[in-house]
Amino acid sequence: MTTPGNSPNEVRPANQTIRELAHDLSNALEIIVQSSFLLGTLELGENGKQWHQLLDGGVERATAINRQLREALRAEDDQTQ
Repeated sequence: MTTPGNSPNEVRPANQTIRELAHDLSNALEIIVQSSFLLGTLELGENGKQWHQLLDGGVERATAINRQLREALRAEDDQTQ
């Protein structure tokens, strides 16, 4: 939302903070995704396979949430322009 004294292209400080956190989250998730992938290439016992499946489920949920967050930020940017 534009307020008097702000141009439509200015990013509000709170929005900028959320954008930076979303970027940092993406970077951290990438490490987890790659680690999960590498674990999947190893010969794991039954217990290890169960832990890997649990990790994979969490990775999928976390990346979906992060994708939604980034899409919401993009949509907000589109509305302010």
